[in-house]
Amino acid sequence: MEHRSGDRRIIRLIQKWLKAGVLEEGQWIETTEGTPQGSVISPLLANVYLHYVYDLWVQQWRTRNATGDMIVVRYADDTIVGFQHQGDAKRFLNDLKDRLARFALSLHPEKTRLIEFGKFAAERRKGRGEGKPEMFDFLGFTHYCTTRKDGTGFQLGRRTQRKRMRARLNEITETLRRDRHRPIDEQGGWLGAVVRGYFAYFAVPTNSRMLSAFRAHIGERWFHSLRRRSQRHRMTWERMSRLIERFLPPVRVLHPWPDQRFRVKYSR
Repeated sequence: MEHRSGDRRIIRLIQKWLKAGVLEEGQWIETTEGTPQGSVISPLLANVYLHYVYDLWVQQWRTRNATGDMIVVRYADDTIVGFQHQGDAKRFLNDLKDRLARFALSLHPEKTRLIEFGKFAAERRKGRGEGKPEMFDFLGFTHYCTTRKDGTGFQLGRRTQRKRMRARLNEITETLRRDRHRPIDEQGGWLGAVVRGYFAYFAVPTNSRMLSAFRAHIGERWFHSLRRRSQRHRMTWERMSRLIERFLPPVRVLHPWPDQRFRVKYSR
């Protein structure tokens, strides 16, 4: 941090953060190494640390060792690295383990793996008598190999991770149970905001089916919650359908295809 900032006040503040410790169940626990778990400064310091440990090193490795195309995406401590050649992938993984070990870091054993993925993966695996290309999870999405709607050409498929969607639905169900007797308009306004926020992140091409499933689950759980407000309820599915159409936004894709988002146009 002293290399990046010459402001001694900032350095002292960071040192205090590192020594502040954490509270767990009302008890103060001293931080003896690393950054305090859950501290507001931890993500920032981790990103600065990984910039030197990982980002700059990866750029050097690409220049000096890669024999084909290489694509790197990192978000916090999650990263995906794509290679044109399998040999590059194997060498990179071995070198990355050595690099992280020098800084007392390691790769997650269950989340780190080499998979064959991309435009030619399905064809090559079929030629070897193997199954469909493996999928991988990244930033809340499950990525998989598929083809265009007309059946021609490779297409990257993305859908919401089922585990993430279940967890979000369970949180919403618990809130509905707790606020069951609040006015229906108030519940509907809150649910509409929740669904809009969910779509703002997950409404990408190829994910419409999961978006529809999420919206349908919200409607069903809201319906069951309202029916439990009284043993003599008057909530029918016809009325519920009108509430769903009124408060929950319709399913539609909000984000462009990746190649459209990152397409660069030059003009003179």
